[in-house]
Amino acid sequence: METGDAPLIDDVRDLLVKTLGIEDRAGTLDAATPLFGTLPELDSMSVLELVYAIEQRFGVEVEGDEVTVEAFETLGSLTEFVAGKLD
Repeated sequence: METGDAPLIDDVRDLLVKTLGIEDRAGTLDAATPLFGTLPELDSMSVLELVYAIEQRFGVEVEGDEVTVEAFETLGSLTEFVAGKLD
């Protein structure tokens, strides 16, 4: 799935990188990159910030019960989560 000119995963990666302030590691993130429990910057507060950023960037609404460890497991699973919200 694509948004604008970039594939959705690139948009989600960019949002993740900017929200967490990990610009120095942006090039190392791919679909299989583990997120929650692996990135020290991704704690409970930053998950809330990231959810808010997703809502703002993609114009979707994320319910509290949709925020699961599985959705934030990898960059790929987070991208799939966002894609599901866009459908």
